[in-house]
Amino acid sequence: MILQPCRFAALVFFAVAALVHPLYQAFAEGEDAAPDVVPLVRRAAQNELRSSNGNRPYRYRLHKIDDAKVTTKEIVETKDGDVARLIAVDDKPLDADAQKAEIDRLNNLAAHPELQEHRRKREKEDSDRANEMIRLLPDAFLYKYEGMTDGPNGSCYRLSFQPNPNFTPPDREAQVYHGMAGELWIDKTQERMVKLDAHLIADVDFGWGILGRLYKGGSILVEQADVGDHHWETTHMKLSLTGKALLIKTLNFQTTEDASHFEPVPPEMGYQNAIKMLLSDNDGSQVADGHMH
Repeated sequence: MILQPCRFAALVFFAVAALVHPLYQAFAEGEDAAPDVVPLVRRAAQNELRSSNGNRPYRYRLHKIDDAKVTTKEIVETKDGDVARLIAVDDKPLDADAQKAEIDRLNNLAAHPELQEHRRKREKEDSDRANEMIRLLPDAFLYKYEGMTDGPNGSCYRLSFQPNPNFTPPDREAQVYHGMAGELWIDKTQERMVKLDAHLIADVDFGWGILGRLYKGGSILVEQADVGDHHWETTHMKLSLTGKALLIKTLNFQTTEDASHFEPVPPEMGYQNAIKMLLSDNDGSQVADGHMH
């Protein structure tokens, strides 16, 4: 991640800069002077939580590499939960048999609302857990301002972070924060989290309903961007984690996801209308470009 300079050398550098170049610094930095980092992270976390409660639904494409399997899906967000259609495997459009199987699956989903309701509840549980982890970010780490950097929508504050020894995890999931360090980028204008780039600096226990351990050396990368009209979506995620569950089963998460082609859909769209929308794409030709990077 970030290489920390010798503390003494850093103090000398900033002392000299403050004495010799105050006017130059004021001109060069302007309003990009070091922010009060904890309130900044707290505001950014609040903005993430606020948006998660009232997001506009979008249609987008998800390209995923998981356990050496490569898939591309068209996904439509609805008030009833997400609906997805598999459109490519290994960056190649589905053959006729696979397309028929996918169409049959969607038709069956349309005919059985209870299946979609089960999915919606699972998505809500996942979202609630993610929101709780975001809510804890300001208190879970000690942050340091590292300067400004260019993000997907403009200038960003670049912060490094280390575990806060005074942080008490409220649940098993949050215990992972005790072994995590890295960088957090925050968009200067909208104060939204642009990038979380973290690695595990120690073995950590984790939950998700299963007792287990994640091993030191794993990494988590999440990036998001304004995809239009101040609407932010996750555009890239990469997980590289290993560990054990129940002290027996080996865990190995190696997943990369890229999302693109975001288009808004009607706010009140139900999942059955989303299925009709996806079924209207019958030829699979929209995946000719394969990757979404």
